Amino acid sequence: MLDKVSVKEYMAQVGRAAREASRVLAASSTGVKNEALLAMARELDASREHLARENEKDLAAGRDNGLDAALLDRLALKPQTIDGMIEGLRQVAALPDPCGEITDMSYRPSGIQVGKMRVPLGVVGIIYESRPNVTIDAASLCLKSGNAAILRGGSEAIHSNRAIAECIERGLTAAGLPVSAVQVIQTTDRAAVGELITMPEWVDVIVPRGGKGLIERISREASVPVIKHLDGICHVYIDAKADLDKAFAIALNAKTHRYGVCNAMETLLVDEAVAAQILPRLADAYRAEGVELRGCDKTRCLIEASEATEEDWQTEYLAPVLSIRIVASLDEAIEHIARYSSQHTESIVTEDFTRGRRFLTEVDSASVMINASTRFADGFEYGLGAEIGISTDKIHARGPVGLEGLTSQKWIVLGDGHIRH
Repeated sequence: MLDKVSVKEYMAQVGRAAREASRVLAASSTGVKNEALLAMARELDASREHLARENEKDLAAGRDNGLDAALLDRLALKPQTIDGMIEGLRQVAALPDPCGEITDMSYRPSGIQVGKMRVPLGVVGIIYESRPNVTIDAASLCLKSGNAAILRGGSEAIHSNRAIAECIERGLTAAGLPVSAVQVIQTTDRAAVGELITMPEWVDVIVPRGGKGLIERISREASVPVIKHLDGICHVYIDAKADLDKAFAIALNAKTHRYGVCNAMETLLVDEAVAAQILPRLADAYRAEGVELRGCDKTRCLIEASEATEEDWQTEYLAPVLSIRIVASLDEAIEHIARYSSQHTESIVTEDFTRGRRFLTEVDSASVMINASTRFADGFEYGLGAEIGISTDKIHARGPVGLEGLTSQKWIVLGDGHIRH
């Protein structure tokens, strides 16, 4: 294990190499970047047995350390997981390259042309837990968007991540790109994270993927800009003018499709005008799925539920638990969301165009929907091909962060000997 001084020196070397590689990537063609991605896919396919052996080391250590079944499942590199990684690389290779795109060109009265060009951010540091397939997701999106990547996975997946890193390096080499374009941190020392998030001279942005505790720590301690979201406290509001069949399907899907994801509904708001019609039907369906219900006083008059506390409205359960509140109006629903939402994703179910437009306009979240499940708040579903994460920040990237979210824009000016008078 490296000591503290060695970790600092090691991370500085990683950062310096990434900065140099970022300049090479910024000048690389789409064809070269795609060649590297497809070569990585071939390397993964050819290394299945090695990946499985290294992954088993992590799984054995995880079992010895008492990791629960859900964490072990995330850690496992099953054949279908490797298939997904390979397919993900091919899909990213097929996506349009945002780098170099020029938009908004216009002539100014002086005769110059002014516009914007999309460019990479530079060096992206990504800190994540458990899932080794994130190594490929992160590497592919950073590479395609012209960014060098420094990847720090969880210590529980170190053998798997190192094996995947070898495939990435061989893919980069096959395309003639520097292997430092994507670097997987080789030490499990937690001091490496502290160094990574405080190297603004080498790193341009940090993307944390993991639990709230990890993200809070990185946001608090980083001196590098962070793209993040802390909570996914998502709401569905069933309006007085809702189609109740649509409302039933959306509210059930938003909660029960998957529980441990940031775009799952955690609070259901129901207009009092339709509560008696829709809530008993939904309660039966939730109970059949094993969902624990917690409700306001009005809710508990209609269905069997435990009492919802102030803390419930502020909680991201990531579990089969749902808080329910009956509201008097659209205004009250919007007010509840403004007070308790984490500004991730909110949805209204309504057949009234004007009320739907009000919801879109007045609800301030990264994704706002009409007549759709919050589970659609996802980079793949939005047509981004994949995502590096979801941002609830308001500056730079907001919502699912795909290739475009990993780029910025610079102003460009075209002249022909023009001088300012």
